[in-house]
Amino acid sequence: MIKYIVLYKRPADPEGFDRKYFESHLPIVNSVPGLVRAEVARVQQVFLAGFLGETEPHLVAEMYFESEASFKAAIQSPEWATSGANLAEIGGMELVAMFSAEVVA
Repeated sequence: MIKYIVLYKRPADPEGFDRKYFESHLPIVNSVPGLVRAEVARVQQVFLAGFLGETEPHLVAEMYFESEASFKAAIQSPEWATSGANLAEIGGMELVAMFSAEVVA
């Protein structure tokens, strides 16, 4: 299983960003082919902040794909492109770090 992880730092207007994120972005993400499940969590507390420097995290999004092949197909899909365009439109691209990881345990 492949997990695509997105870490959002706190936006200037958290409530406004969240509204746009949950009303417009997340529905597009959920339409991506091959997506097994998506989870979004709001960061409540950072215990060891040194790794993140001055960055205050806001949301963590995790998207799960059955295999590397299904993940590669997903990131080439029109839905994935639409989700990226929407994220830029709602101001999320400057707030984000993205990476993928193989689930090993």
